[in-house]
Amino acid sequence: MSSRKYKSFQEFYPYYLSEHREKGTRILHFIGTTLFLLLVSWAIWSLNAWFILGGVVAAYGCAWIGHFFVEKNKPATFQYPIWSLISDFKLYFQIWGGKEGFVGKE
Repeated sequence: MSSRKYKSFQEFYPYYLSEHREKGTRILHFIGTTLFLLLVSWAIWSLNAWFILGGVVAAYGCAWIGHFFVEKNKPATFQYPIWSLISDFKLYFQIWGGKEGFVGKE
């Protein structure tokens, strides 16, 4: 985990990407974010807020497995929770849009 204090999201995001270099970590984040979005959608459709909790557990569970067992680092969420959350979604939509791949820029 970085001991540097980031003053802006623009400074933070390159660090975030450096902590997500392994293909397996990115895939697990992508799966977790997809599950989160699906479960939140289901919560809205079914009017059952418990699915939101399931989405949070799925997202963080997948991400943390990627960090602890694939990337072998600590999630930036512990030090930068808001910027990490924003970065998760930014990377997710960049992968969908083809700007990022599962193994860094392609």
